[in-house]
Amino acid sequence: MSTPFTTLTSLAAPLLEDNIDTDIIIPSREMKTTGKTGLAAGLFAGRRYTEGRTENPEFVLNRPGFRDAAILLAGANFGCGSSREHAVWALAEHGIRAVIAPSFSPIFAGNAVRGGVLPLALPRAAVDALAAHDVAVHIDLPAQRVTAGTLAFAFEINAEAKAMLVGGLDAIDLTLQSAATIAAWHDRNRSLRPWVYLGNR
Repeated sequence: MSTPFTTLTSLAAPLLEDNIDTDIIIPSREMKTTGKTGLAAGLFAGRRYTEGRTENPEFVLNRPGFRDAAILLAGANFGCGSSREHAVWALAEHGIRAVIAPSFSPIFAGNAVRGGVLPLALPRAAVDALAAHDVAVHIDLPAQRVTAGTLAFAFEINAEAKAMLVGGLDAIDLTLQSAATIAAWHDRNRSLRPWVYLGNR
């Protein structure tokens, strides 16, 4: 289970570039673990650091105000490339709980939801407007609404993805919420087709 996502207020770090792939999010050389921790230092490593692992002061997450940003603003097709889950794990461990972009790679979006990170799709004009506002962005996931100063945008999200994020659930947790219904189906099916269960008493 991850931390439930209901509302979030944070400055939003602008990285308004299209086609940021998972190798940019976390280069393969930074994936030194199969677990979900120990990856934050490798987030955007090719851009966050110069030679000798010195912080690049020009990179957005190294700038004052954005170092602790929990929201990332990005361009279209965010998370394209390989399907590595480490990209989401690195974002989450760094403290980023939401990415707002015009579109996402479908595999990345699925990984994000399972990893407790909200992939929030808004039109490019809305993303650009949020980036131009130097105020905190507020996300209300239950209401499916984003506000920042005088700006306000509604967004769509799949009902199952929303339930997983709001409840802090992974796919197994979500399935177990229907355990009673599943058990009742098996009981009915066992009575209708007992031969199917001969080897499974």
